[in-house]
Amino acid sequence: MQILLIHSDHIEYQVKKKTPVAETIDEDMHHGSMDEALTVFIAVEKSDETDPEKAVAASIDEIKKVAGQVKAENIMLYPYAHLSSSLSSPKVAVQVLTDMEAALKGEYNVKRAPFGFYKAFEIKCKGHPLSELSRTIRLEGEATPDGAASAVPTAGKEEVISEAIKAEEKAKSYWHILTTDGKLHSFDDFDFTGHDNLRKFKDYEVSKSRAVDRTPPHVELMRRLEIADYEPGSDSGNMRFYPKGRLIKSLLETYVLDRSALMGAMEVETPLMYDMNHPTLKKYLDRFPARQYSIEADKKSLFLRFAACFGQFLMNHDMTISYRDLPLKMIEMTRYSFRKEQSGELVGLRRLRAFTMPDMHTLAADMEQAIMEFGQQYNMCMSMLDTMGLGLEDYEVAIRFTRDFYEENKEFITELARVVDKPVLVEMWDERFFYFVLKFEFNFIDALDKASALSTVQIDVENAERYDINYIDQQGEAQRPTILHCSPSGAIERIIYGLLEKQHMHMQAGGVPILPVWLSPTQVRVIPVAERHMEAAGEVAQLLGCRVDIDDRAETVGKKIRDAGMEWIPYVVVLGDEEFASGDLSVTVRSESQPKKPKQVKMKAWDLSVRVQTDIAGLPYKGLALPVYLSMRPKFL
Repeated sequence: MQILLIHSDHIEYQVKKKTPVAETIDEDMHHGSMDEALTVFIAVEKSDETDPEKAVAASIDEIKKVAGQVKAENIMLYPYAHLSSSLSSPKVAVQVLTDMEAALKGEYNVKRAPFGFYKAFEIKCKGHPLSELSRTIRLEGEATPDGAASAVPTAGKEEVISEAIKAEEKAKSYWHILTTDGKLHSFDDFDFTGHDNLRKFKDYEVSKSRAVDRTPPHVELMRRLEIADYEPGSDSGNMRFYPKGRLIKSLLETYVLDRSALMGAMEVETPLMYDMNHPTLKKYLDRFPARQYSIEADKKSLFLRFAACFGQFLMNHDMTISYRDLPLKMIEMTRYSFRKEQSGELVGLRRLRAFTMPDMHTLAADMEQAIMEFGQQYNMCMSMLDTMGLGLEDYEVAIRFTRDFYEENKEFITELARVVDKPVLVEMWDERFFYFVLKFEFNFIDALDKASALSTVQIDVENAERYDINYIDQQGEAQRPTILHCSPSGAIERIIYGLLEKQHMHMQAGGVPILPVWLSPTQVRVIPVAERHMEAAGEVAQLLGCRVDIDDRAETVGKKIRDAGMEWIPYVVVLGDEEFASGDLSVTVRSESQPKKPKQVKMKAWDLSVRVQTDIAGLPYKGLALPVYLSMRPKFL
């Protein structure tokens, strides 16, 4: 069972529509509300079917424990299927929910939202450190004296939580909007008119409400386009990528590494797991705000890496570095980094527990050189995101720093706002809680008004000393470098999420969705009108020299064209008698089309080839991930 516990000022729901699996309810369950409540979102899972009573008992223990911690007397039980991809049968789910309600009613004022209905709801989270908690309840087959299985909540195991996360909860932030004239504005003084995404980003950051209350649109799109899906056989937040998704990921990974190499970064590879009690690593764990996966092996406590920092720093420690080598850059495409994100936040590709992240570190001679590099990498990140299909209009900028750093570098920080030519969100601290004194993030705002960090660069003033990293200066003396952390794109999976969410919003605004041509799994689809045109279709495909497939299925031409549209194919060629005779292809150009108004042009195969090559010039290229002929392709979903 998965449960998400929100200590709320207010929760209110209204039944909207019945689904085929809806339970039978009385009229008074069509609407419900509670003030000062512990709201418990619940997903009953297949594993609970082995012993529903034990699952109920274990979950009730956890709910009571949290209710005691937050001193809640009111409890709202809310069925919420989106917390899991491995759901129980509706019958078991209703049984568990009603049993939980009955078990709590003796001690608490309890209400339960009905199962199997689409519901509108509003919730106001209190926002203190215990106001958002998630728990995973598992039934383990440990034999008891009477032979029964015992229910053990996973939440009962001690979770490895860094001191940085605890510090983050206590840190006092001063929030501002920085405008391009260098002025810091309070939220009340700033006019958000025309800056809707900045307002949404501000609300998201200040509320710290990371959990999602419904399935984001990109989840349906990633499935329909056969890019990715949940993997029920793994831990939550680990995804399966189908051939098209793997192709997109591979192209993005190659592009980031190629661009980073042009910036002088050397690609390296480091281990996936490390000794938790290694003296240097243990100190770093407590300075990085991430939850770790920990494992026991060979009498050692190990953790799975959450970034490539420590692997690269240990490498830097062993290197001989001259001032002539600086700035020195190393990058790794981490397949994978692991963070034990809370289950209520794990939806689709937005936030994962295993993800691919480019992690680049720069050793700078001093703070002056570090600031110069910071500015260059800031511009590099903008350029890279734009090529990937996410422009300045798609994300908001956050700049975070200590007050001392700001006072010493006001003009530089203001220039960061001028470069993007729009107001940016500022978070300032009186004292340094983490290893960095300056950090920026580009944050994508999705269809649910949630923000997700993409590119980031940080100036680190701790780890050169912690890892004993030195370079030799012009006088032959050993000096500590200043370190920059940079993820040029952020997690690769999150780029795909951003592209899909952006295209969903584009559709909602009346546009035609499309991926950048260089990332489209199929760049051109050729549709032969009849069997006699198949040979010509193959010749055209060879002439085009890009990712071309041929729809040879026994379907009507109209259906083939509609299917190509559903796959967002950039160029669709229909090849019939007329085209065969004239030598002019009939091409639908998706980027110039409108809903129900396809843009069709006539062009030679050579001209289409030149157009596609222009679209993808200078960018990574790989061949088709699937067979050329659609009749030979399996269905993944």
